[in-house]
Amino acid sequence: MELLSNQPRYDTVPEKYIFPPEKRPVNNVVNRSINLPVIDLRGGCIDSDIGRDEIIRDIMKAGKEFGFFQVINHGIPAKTLNDMLQVCENFFKMPAGEKERHYSDDMSKAFFLNSSTQYDQSETRYWRDYMRISCYPIEEFINQWPEKPENFRAVLSEYTVRVREIALKLLKLIAEGLELDKDYFCGDLSNGTKMEVNYYPPCPDPSLTMGLLPHCDRQLITVLAQGTAPCGLQAKYKEGWIDVKPIPNAFVVNFGHQLEIVTNGILKSVEHRAITNSTVARTSIATMTVPTMDCLIAPAKKLVTENNPPKYKEFIFRDFIEAYDVALANREGVLEFFKLY
Repeated sequence: MELLSNQPRYDTVPEKYIFPPEKRPVNNVVNRSINLPVIDLRGGCIDSDIGRDEIIRDIMKAGKEFGFFQVINHGIPAKTLNDMLQVCENFFKMPAGEKERHYSDDMSKAFFLNSSTQYDQSETRYWRDYMRISCYPIEEFINQWPEKPENFRAVLSEYTVRVREIALKLLKLIAEGLELDKDYFCGDLSNGTKMEVNYYPPCPDPSLTMGLLPHCDRQLITVLAQGTAPCGLQAKYKEGWIDVKPIPNAFVVNFGHQLEIVTNGILKSVEHRAITNSTVARTSIATMTVPTMDCLIAPAKKLVTENNPPKYKEFIFRDFIEAYDVALANREGVLEFFKLY
């Protein structure tokens, strides 16, 4: 079992983590002057009509330009968020023997631990460990989650409920912004919730490594907690990248491939990646709203017009997952399977 978190500290970067010069982050343009939009959800009371239209406009504007935004005053207590970040950090700090039982390459498991990424066939490894968790329905999966750290299951259950609630509320606002029925994304399109918890230990030389490859998310929408560690997430913007700077107690929201397809390209799923830092470990928690495997995905009929014909064909979500794996998460490679023109 090769986990970066089993080593207390690295003095040098092992050869297998060093990327070729052309793939290193220092060779890409990063625009430090542009920040993601920050949207105030007014305490999470987004079921109210007060300020609702303004929030919808802000979400649609950010979604069309960036495919990303941050949300503050979302209604999730800081304690709930901090407890989740802490219990995940504690998991990666456990002795190797405690973690070993959860290590697996089987992506069908409700919980598994792994390192690097399964979406790159090169020999170079990414500087991260991660756990992938099926979270919802909770009662279906809770007994398959780790029992250690001691409060892991309780904290994860509480966090899942809270973040899923925010994701579904955001999807209703997006539906309204598209002039669809507000419950358009309910049901099979958003029936599941999965998490990917990433742990990036301090790296002796971040200029040589990558935390995670550029990719778009497979699912509908992602709500990400990235704590207060130095900036590690970067989003594609025009011809370069922008830093997604951490804001205390905020969440980063980004659109997945399914939202781009259902909206017939009105909203975009944008590539993002993770870089490393030399000072402190960084933990991020991506909570993804997922269709059922047999869900039929297609552009919403109301968004298809003579001037905007369907860009994507109908498919079953299960088939999309297979195509995503074949294309090794490459954005254009994935979409090529489903584009009509």
